[in-house]
Amino acid sequence: MAQVMHPNVAGSLFATDGKARPLQDALAATTLVLGLLSFITSFFHSLHLLTSWAGLVGLLVGIYGQWISVTTRERFALILGLGASGIGFLIGMAHGGLFGGVIGS
Repeated sequence: MAQVMHPNVAGSLFATDGKARPLQDALAATTLVLGLLSFITSFFHSLHLLTSWAGLVGLLVGIYGQWISVTTRERFALILGLGASGIGFLIGMAHGGLFGGVIGS
């Protein structure tokens, strides 16, 4: 009965190995929130500053999260956030960029 020795982690959202990883969980959640914010605001042309900055920060946080992630579930959430951040960032750059209309003419 080897299954008795292993904890049931099927209900766990991030820690598939049964260990608490608060930093990785926070990075994954932050990346998802920033990616969602960047993706949703990319539909509005006038919000290109928010879109591009949220996308850029989401990409940086997500890349660091991927670097230190341990479990597959963490990486899955990070990839979703990175994809949304990347799409939002690129659309925000196309609509005016990080400083469009603020710096320059």
